[in-house]
Amino acid sequence: TFLADRTWVDAQGQRHVHQEVFDATLAIISKAERLIVLDVFLYNDFQGPVPETTRALSHDLTEALVERKQQRPGIEIVVITDPVNTLYGSLPSAQFARLREHGIRVVITDLNRLHDSNPVYSAFWRLFIRPFGNGPGRLLPNPIGRDRVSLRTYFKLLNFKANHRKTILADEGDGYVAMVSSANPHDGSSAHRNAAVRFTGLAVADVLATENSVLALSDETPLDYDLTVAETDAETTVQVVTEAKIKAHLMATLTMSQPADRVDVMMFYLSDRDIVKALIEAQERGVRLRVLLDPNKDAFGRQKNGIPNRPVAWELHRAGIPVRWCDTHGEQCHAKMLLHTTPDKIATLNTGSANLTRRNLTDLNLETNVVVVGEATQPVFSDAQQYFDEAWGNRAGKVFSVDYPVYADRSRLRRWLYRFMEASGFSTF
Repeated sequence: TFLADRTWVDAQGQRHVHQEVFDATLAIISKAERLIVLDVFLYNDFQGPVPETTRALSHDLTEALVERKQQRPGIEIVVITDPVNTLYGSLPSAQFARLREHGIRVVITDLNRLHDSNPVYSAFWRLFIRPFGNGPGRLLPNPIGRDRVSLRTYFKLLNFKANHRKTILADEGDGYVAMVSSANPHDGSSAHRNAAVRFTGLAVADVLATENSVLALSDETPLDYDLTVAETDAETTVQVVTEAKIKAHLMATLTMSQPADRVDVMMFYLSDRDIVKALIEAQERGVRLRVLLDPNKDAFGRQKNGIPNRPVAWELHRAGIPVRWCDTHGEQCHAKMLLHTTPDKIATLNTGSANLTRRNLTDLNLETNVVVVGEATQPVFSDAQQYFDEAWGNRAGKVFSVDYPVYADRSRLRRWLYRFMEASGFSTF
C-alpha cells in the first residue's frame, strides 16, 4: 500500500495538510500483540524560531506506544533512534524517559561505528574531542530547538553522521507488517510532505534483519524472532534495500531505462553526481523524465540558500529535463521517491528514507528504502502515480508546485560551492 502526506495551498493562499503516514503508524501499533520495532531519525518536540503547530507527533507516538504496552504488558517494544534527539547526550529526552519508565527498550545508535562522511574534520574530532565525551552544558544555543547545549555538542554535530532510517514492523494477526517511509515523528516536521509503503510477507523479515544489524552495531542484543511466513501469489514483489544498495538499484533503473519509459522523481535533496549524470543520460536516450524538487529554502523556521537542489536543477533544466519546485510554505517537500514505468505497464517504485546524496547513498548514513515491482495497474503504483501527478499538475485548484523559473539559480558560486560540499562532506545534506 502506498501512503502519502500532502500539503498544499488553495486559491486564497490558505495552507492545507492531509496526512496518511503517521495514522498508518499508529494503526500498526494499535494492533500489535507480541512485537513492535520502530527505527526513526528525528523523534522529538524541538521547534525552530517559527514553530510548526500542525501536530504533536512525538507526543502522539510516545503515548501510543505506552498505551499499547499497558494494554499488552508482555509485548516487546524496541525503539531505535539517533543521538541527535538528545543533542548527543547534552539534553535529556522526555519522550525516551517516558518510554523507558514503562518498560519500552530505547536504543541510541552508536554513530561512532559508521564511516566518516566528513573525513578531514572527523579525524580531528576522533583525536582531540571524542576522548572527552559529551554531557549537559549551557554554553551555546540548541542548534535545532530550545534550551542550551555544550560546545562539545557542536563538535559532535559537525561529524554529520546519522541513523536516518524511518521504519516500523510489528505482528498483525497471524503474520507481520512493516512500513518504510520518509516521515519523522518530529513536531517541527509535522506538515512535511512524505511518502511510504506498507507491506506484509517475507520482506518484513528482511526489515528485522536490517534492524538487528543496527542493534549489533550499537552493542545491543538483537531480536530473536522467526518472521517466516508462507509465500503467497502476490501481484507485486517487495525488496528491502539499505545504504549503498539503494544507489545500486536506482542506478540500474536509470541506466537500463529505454526510450518511451517514464521516470518521475520527487526528492528533498538531489546532489549525488552519479545520479545526476544518469538522469541526464536517460534524457538524452529519450526517457520521459519529470523531476519535482524541494526548493531547499525552509528548515524549521530558518531560511536556507537553495543548495544543493537549485544548482543541480539548473544542470537538469539545461539538459532539457522538465523540472518543477514544490511550493513550500514553511514545511519541506520531504518525500524521496522514484517511479519508473515501461510502455508495457511494468512499474518500479523506489522510496524510503534516502535522499539522492553522497551521504545517503554510499554507506555513510544508515538508510532504508523499499523497491516495489509489478504491473502499473496495481493500486500501490497508481496511488504513487496519482500522488506525483497531483503535485506536478496542481489539480483541482490545489497548488502543490511552481514552475522552474520561480527558484531558478544559475549562480556559478553556489554551483561550485555545492560541488565542494558534496565531494568533501562539509555539508548537512
